[in-house]
Amino acid sequence: MSDRSTAEEPAAGRRMRPDVRRSLDALLTAAAEVFETEGVDAPVRHITAKAGVGAGTLYRHFPQRSDLITAVFRNEVDACAAAAPVLAAQYEPVEALTRWLHRFTRFVAAKRGLKAALHSGDCAYESLPGYFQERFVPALAQLLDAAAEAGDVRSDVAPYDLLQALSGIIDPDDPEYTQRMIALLVDGLRYRA
Repeated sequence: MSDRSTAEEPAAGRRMRPDVRRSLDALLTAAAEVFETEGVDAPVRHITAKAGVGAGTLYRHFPQRSDLITAVFRNEVDACAAAAPVLAAQYEPVEALTRWLHRFTRFVAAKRGLKAALHSGDCAYESLPGYFQERFVPALAQLLDAAAEAGDVRSDVAPYDLLQALSGIIDPDDPEYTQRMIALLVDGLRYRA
């Protein structure tokens, strides 16, 4: 599959009608919720019923299941990355960083249903790891830089390395464990700050 963006951009630069945008947003939200509870192989009728749209609407936007999975994943990645500047504007740097780390780990833990699809070898998903990195590394870099500039964390931590470390501590079945591990990571970031 190419990097086409069936769900995100109308053809030839046309603006999407508000009713179409609402249907699309409802589909993406419903699919994310259904995927989280039932997995990516959940029946389409569960997604369309939750979204309040017909199957034709779903297939018009997402002709293949992989199109829907990709759109859901990208939508969720975008929302998580977009939380970084919002948190930075609301909290002191180290608090914003900590809150985003928690947000990121919840995002990853909630994607259990997508993990099998993303690692299936299907070429439809080949661009997603790069998209993940392209969106999350700058978001985390902004938070790390602000916290380092404030003297709250060490300045020699690469955002990609921290994302890798986070991926290793996430336990989707034990969110309290993940929270404790984030606290340890933040303490480590403060060491020699």
